[in-house]
Amino acid sequence: MRGSAVYLAGMDLLTANDRPGVYPASWYAETTPELPVFAPLQGAARADVCVIGGGYTGLSAALYLAQAGFSVTLLEAQRVGFGASGRNGGQVGSGQRQDQNWLERHAPGDARALWEIAEAAKDTVRQLIAEHSIDAGYRPGVAHAVRGAKAADHARRQADRLARDYGYDLCTPLDPAGVGELTGSAAFTGGILDRGAGHLHPLRFCLGLARAAQAAGVGICENSTVRRILPGPRHRVETDAGHVEADHVVLACNGYLGGLDGQVAARVMPINNFIIATEPLDNPEILPGDVAVADDRFVVNYWRMSADRRLLFGGGESYGYRFPKDIAGLVSQPMLAIYPQLNGVKITHAWGGTLAITMNRMPYFARRDRVYTASGYSGHGVAMAVMAGRMIAAVVQGDAAQFDTMARIPARRFPGGAALRAPLLALAMTWYGLRDRLGV
Repeated sequence: MRGSAVYLAGMDLLTANDRPGVYPASWYAETTPELPVFAPLQGAARADVCVIGGGYTGLSAALYLAQAGFSVTLLEAQRVGFGASGRNGGQVGSGQRQDQNWLERHAPGDARALWEIAEAAKDTVRQLIAEHSIDAGYRPGVAHAVRGAKAADHARRQADRLARDYGYDLCTPLDPAGVGELTGSAAFTGGILDRGAGHLHPLRFCLGLARAAQAAGVGICENSTVRRILPGPRHRVETDAGHVEADHVVLACNGYLGGLDGQVAARVMPINNFIIATEPLDNPEILPGDVAVADDRFVVNYWRMSADRRLLFGGGESYGYRFPKDIAGLVSQPMLAIYPQLNGVKITHAWGGTLAITMNRMPYFARRDRVYTASGYSGHGVAMAVMAGRMIAAVVQGDAAQFDTMARIPARRFPGGAALRAPLLALAMTWYGLRDRLGV
């Protein structure tokens, strides 16, 4: 998921579009052996840390804390990896969600540290895969494909600047012939190939983290929806069937936060996005280098090949809290605009998922009274969500330097409160979607 499409009103997103305790019918779920169901929380429990949410952030935080000797209970309302962590586009991108130009303007004292955190995030993903033998199918290479001479020139200058100012020489500028050969599409005029980024099978990676966390001693409870958090010397985290008393609480809910924390909800908004998978392709010209790609549309399109040569393509726009009935038809439109040669190809899988965005598209980090939150990755969460969990674990152990660097990024509330933020942003996205279609 890259954060492009649907803005949601007040709704229980845990069940609005999915069945309780069941992974969506995605290509990812079909190609991932499920873990045995973890028993739900029953009765009273005690832990040093209670983690709420079984995606990348929560599992990463739980794993690192357990390895450091803390007792950890993790509560997941559905199944681990049920949310965006198990449904996304699988791109392990470089940098932060905003580029270094933006960071130097809005966080001038921290721009270099933010770059270094993002680089550490990619390393962390690769290290976890290696250390825990996770079969995530990681492959190197992510391209940013752009349209128009101005955008192509900007891409070249960005690659040069990263090499000159940040010592990052893994980005190769692409001319029209190069981007065409790389993608197999005539839609683009240039771009960048980032050989330091990569892509993976997101659900296999997430369940690998769950196995590692369990092996480290984390008590994982699935089908355990948290209803409220009562602060105190020991926080009390309540579900329908029990509660956990903990010294520290990690909020790792992202788009599924609901009403657990109004301060976070004011700054982090759930949205939906959609992905399709084609039948296996015999078109060798499409992505011959086996890299992932994202384009330069505001309503971004992103795609990569599966191990069995299916095109996994994400994009499309729709408004409302429920998934559209014809996801395949919705997402096929931008796919065919990029690859008209795929007209008539069978779509075998189509699914949606809920992620979260912020006003500035940078993740929201905050801590108060031994409650820690990181969310709103805005479509750039595979590496950063894992790194967020690692940074939260460091804070609990007394090292808040990296976490507080992220938390210093200004985080505005969404306008209009809960009642108006969704309609206002839907209106804005309609405008940006029109600009994309007109090529403005």
